[in-house]
Amino acid sequence: MTKSYFGTDGIRGRANRHPMTAEIAMKVGMAAGLAFRRGSYRHRVVIGKDTRLSGYMLENAMVAGFTAAGVDVFLLGPMPTPAVAMLTRSLRADIGVMISASHNPFDDNGIKLFGPDGYKLSDEVEREIESLLETDLSKRLADGTSLGRAKRIDGVHDRYIEFAKRTLPREFSLEGLRVAIDCANGAGYKVSPGVLWELGAEVVSIGVEPNGTNINLNCGSTSPAALKAKVREVRADIGIALDGDADRVLIVDEQGEVVDGDQIMAVIGEAWAEDGRLAAGGVVATIMSNLGLERFLNERQIQLARTKVGDRYVVEHMRQHGYNVGGEQSGHIVLSDFGTTGDGLVSALQVLAVVRKAGGTVSEVCRKFTPVPQVLKNIRFSGGAPLERERVQSAIAQGRDRLGETGRLVIRPSGTEPLIRVMAEGDDPSLVGNVVDDIIGALQREAA
Repeated sequence: MTKSYFGTDGIRGRANRHPMTAEIAMKVGMAAGLAFRRGSYRHRVVIGKDTRLSGYMLENAMVAGFTAAGVDVFLLGPMPTPAVAMLTRSLRADIGVMISASHNPFDDNGIKLFGPDGYKLSDEVEREIESLLETDLSKRLADGTSLGRAKRIDGVHDRYIEFAKRTLPREFSLEGLRVAIDCANGAGYKVSPGVLWELGAEVVSIGVEPNGTNINLNCGSTSPAALKAKVREVRADIGIALDGDADRVLIVDEQGEVVDGDQIMAVIGEAWAEDGRLAAGGVVATIMSNLGLERFLNERQIQLARTKVGDRYVVEHMRQHGYNVGGEQSGHIVLSDFGTTGDGLVSALQVLAVVRKAGGTVSEVCRKFTPVPQVLKNIRFSGGAPLERERVQSAIAQGRDRLGETGRLVIRPSGTEPLIRVMAEGDDPSLVGNVVDDIIGALQREAA
């Protein structure tokens, strides 16, 4: 059964428009509360959010839904997505909720759900919740004496700060390093600079003045220009760019150049392999990760396993096959020794640990491979199935033939936006560009 509400990263859309309305958020709270009812004990849910203006509306609506289902609610306030996943386990909650649209603009929002183990829900559980959304739940809700209670939890920032610090050796210190961090005016704006400061770094923070509408606005991992300029301005040793919910990260080296998620996986994967810490002999990435990463890892007898796009698919593959390092080119890095989802700050700390051990600069330590020329273009579509049209299929087949064995071609609909993404890579940059343009042209002609 095709899901109507859940995409690759929860439910997401324009705030105050279907499905991101207060009404739907309340029903999601009711449905999730009923779906996770496991006995007669008092069930509990933790709810975190990022800094979007619409978070207030959706948070209160979900509180109403969960309490109507008889679930007690622990409100965390603005907290990173990985912190919500961690606190779901730490507080022995039955459900975790993160209200966020991650890297999207402020006028979008989303609902991510976690099970009691801190992992995102399976397709089966999401379908169960969706089926409940389409039914009359009134007769299944709690009676007047069994309604849930809601309260805000103190000390959650300290819990996450200590958790992040414990991912490093006890004696590890960042003393002597100047670290610039861009928190995207998002969920990590308080806790992330605090972790770096407590580890001894001199911290220069930007993107830490959220006002409800400036999340991801010309800042954060999707707009690293501000951090690049700040690194050069203050002569920082490293820059760390988080996204709106702090589950992804990009690094900026001391020269002001970006180190993407593929390079970060190469840095951590190689270092953990050398230390005997890399599980299953490999790293998990998506079909969008650069061919250069695959070649780099293979030269070191490290396998690269690829999945569909979406950190949930990376995590599923890691769990099924025993990997402990995975991620996406965009900066979702999953280190399952420490957490159940992408954690931008913890990933940055692991990079810093490698840099400290190597004794070099970030540009020396974190440029592990030269990326194969890669072109990615998006085309907006309003409906239908343009990828199934004969002209488009012909352009795709011709593109694969032209790239041959030394290149890759990936065409896929976005899981979060009405876009088709066309990506090609290979050693000949002009050929790669021509292949992408030909396929985009075929798609445009079908849309005309």
